[in-house]
Amino acid sequence: MTTPTLAVWKFTSCDGCQLTLLDCEDELLALTDRVHIAHFLEASSAVQPGPYDVSLVEGSITTPDDLLRITEIRDRSRTLVAIGACATHGGIQALRNFADVTEFTRLVYASPEYIATLATSTAISAHVPVDVELRGCPIDRRQLLGTLDALLAGRTPDLPTTSVCTECKRRGTTCVTVAHGTPCLGPVTHAGCGALCPAYERGCYGCFGPMEQPNVGALLPILRINGMATDDIDRVFTTFAATAAEFAERPRDDHSQ
Repeated sequence: MTTPTLAVWKFTSCDGCQLTLLDCEDELLALTDRVHIAHFLEASSAVQPGPYDVSLVEGSITTPDDLLRITEIRDRSRTLVAIGACATHGGIQALRNFADVTEFTRLVYASPEYIATLATSTAISAHVPVDVELRGCPIDRRQLLGTLDALLAGRTPDLPTTSVCTECKRRGTTCVTVAHGTPCLGPVTHAGCGALCPAYERGCYGCFGPMEQPNVGALLPILRINGMATDDIDRVFTTFAATAAEFAERPRDDHSQ
């Protein structure tokens, strides 16, 4: 029986999601008994050409070269998994989508004519079909390992579609909004992190992107009641998931700043 092959790819990102895989340590060693890691430059310079059974793709599409590479990777991958907020929603670098990138490069670089970049930062799914998405900044190691285990066994990964609030309930975490008046995006954010931030009495800041069919309009008055100005609300909804329609198309109003 042929050993399945795994490839890990980096686009525009901070490497944090790849490091999550490396940080699995003992679990990663056990995984290598079941899969051949054929391409993973974060771990080894030894690479083998595809095709690959599973490709993990970190990062967003932000350069012309990215556009070419992601098409080639998709063609060589039986299953493509987008990992992390950059790959699923454009990431923090998608803040460029609301500004003039030409002006940015002119101000930052001494020779902007040498900078090859796109006007926007976009998710992997905006350019090629994606089979599985793992959310977060960074991804959750349990979800990553569970997804790889399922794919290697020929099963569909069991990923949640509910909100972070359901995870708070499961672990018995007191609601930070109800108890302390802390603004929190948990009611509209995709589950999967284990409600990490609320467990430390911090509000969720939405790095897993929107849950399925989030009621963002109902959350906005609660955020305002708990001290968030309109500018702050706009900022938190565009930090990690700027390209998500569910967040970008939220209701707007003329509340004072």
